[in-house]
Amino acid sequence: MLTKKAKYALRALFVLAQNTNKPMISAEIAQRQQIPKKFLEAILIDLKRNGLLSSNRGRVGGYLLMKKPEEITLGRIIRIIDGPLAQLACASVHAYTPCVECSDPDKCSIRLTMIKVRNATAHILDNTTLADALVLENDLTIV
Repeated sequence: MLTKKAKYALRALFVLAQNTNKPMISAEIAQRQQIPKKFLEAILIDLKRNGLLSSNRGRVGGYLLMKKPEEITLGRIIRIIDGPLAQLACASVHAYTPCVECSDPDKCSIRLTMIKVRNATAHILDNTTLADALVLENDLTIV
């Protein structure tokens, strides 16, 4: 399940992806997306530290995407904010931790199923960019 922080990060990045040529201040993003300003500022700093955003101070300051919307995947954003995509630590690629109660992880049907879930989720999120998501947002035919 996505955290509220990850949802806010995605929403903020969608706004920035729609305005790629114009820096936006956090207050404007917060107002447009109805996100608490202080919470958004912390999110934007995380995204900047991880190379997704740049920022400038001053009259023409604000935040800008460091890459084109077509180059930023939802998977990267979610991992930056929420960490691994796997719902169980024993199914994670980068944050693997064996279950204490599992005697044979290679035959554990729960773990093997959750690996399939993680892989399917990662495939979708790692192949969906901010640009793709904006198209989906405007496509009313999705069910």
